[in-house]
Amino acid sequence: MTNATDFPLGRRVMAMIEDLAQHTDEPGRLTRLYLSDAHRRAADATLRLMQEAGLNAHIDALGSVIGRVEGANPGAPALLIGSHIDSVVDAGRYDGNLGVVLGIVVVEALKRQGIAPACPIEIVAFGDEENVRFPTNLSTSQALAGRFNPAWLDGRDQDGISFRDALIRFGGDPGGAAALARDRARYRGYLEVHIEQGPLLEAKDLPIGIVSAINGITRARASVIGEAGHAGTVPMNMRRDALAAVAEMIGIVERAGSTRTDTVATVGVVQVQPGAINVIPARVDFTLDARSPDDAVRLAMLQDIVTECQAAAQRRNVSFTIEPFMESPATPMDKGLIGRLEEAVRCLGIEPLHLSSGAGHDAVAMANLCPSAMLFVRCKDGISHNPAESITTEDADVAARVLIDAVKRIAA
Repeated sequence: MTNATDFPLGRRVMAMIEDLAQHTDEPGRLTRLYLSDAHRRAADATLRLMQEAGLNAHIDALGSVIGRVEGANPGAPALLIGSHIDSVVDAGRYDGNLGVVLGIVVVEALKRQGIAPACPIEIVAFGDEENVRFPTNLSTSQALAGRFNPAWLDGRDQDGISFRDALIRFGGDPGGAAALARDRARYRGYLEVHIEQGPLLEAKDLPIGIVSAINGITRARASVIGEAGHAGTVPMNMRRDALAAVAEMIGIVERAGSTRTDTVATVGVVQVQPGAINVIPARVDFTLDARSPDDAVRLAMLQDIVTECQAAAQRRNVSFTIEPFMESPATPMDKGLIGRLEEAVRCLGIEPLHLSSGAGHDAVAMANLCPSAMLFVRCKDGISHNPAESITTEDADVAARVLIDAVKRIAA
């Protein structure tokens, strides 16, 4: 029988995860939004972990933590390993953080084995993957890929604080984003390990899987405007009820996402005005999140949603507007790097399973810089973005061994 003491790499991963989990903006639950006080503390803690592992580390102009070991040939194209340390509200502790600490564990293991990689290795802890606080799209990883949008700096959070002001308060530099862009010729690949955020690996009784592609995502804000009126005096057939119209539209979104292969569509936020119990809703603002591994299918689904919502609005005599604010194309992973991961997985006696990612990741942005690949780790019940998020020490150990082996192959 085995126990946690048999998995030294897994135990090291779990110890670092616990270290980062203490940094939160909300006592009693883990909330670490980009550029918050907790994010700054977590960035400083990650910086220390990298430095203790022998990496030359710093926090860049947008708050990402970067650590580098030069290897035997500092002039060779580098291998990047990374993920993110920001979180959703009331988050689990493994989403993002797992990939960051596994990168550090790889460097520690190589050093312990007396192996100098043949090329530089950089570990990156991005800060804006969840895109919860500001209307951005992977801003910190897009910056490394040379795709940072300066307009993001003027975006504001729900408290009216701009990205620019929050970054200055964090200790960053709004004018330094452009200089973060990396030279494509200087990088050979990017690897990211992440919890699966779904139930397939658990259903297959596998500790790890290899990501084949990352779904394309469209996010949009929609508004429906009707007319307020007294809830007790306006006849039902004379109402212009914005919320009733949106209820129908939510059904349209749900049907659109469920009638196609591998698509999902979600209304995650609904805001009702004036929001009084005895007043017919005059305005409703809501969000749309639509995803598919096939961009053509996603765009066709979106068009159907818009067309049907417009028809519903016309029937109900209300106005309907929709404005996309994020467009992330489907991203296939690099076949060469997938091959190296497959070899490392098979060395542990595990048959590689390929699966697509329904969630977005920093690998989407990094694929614009260099070949990119991802490894998924089994999570209990497929739960993520939730305090119940959980992985085992044994699975963390397996992931660490696969990543170490893959890095040795890629960095050779």
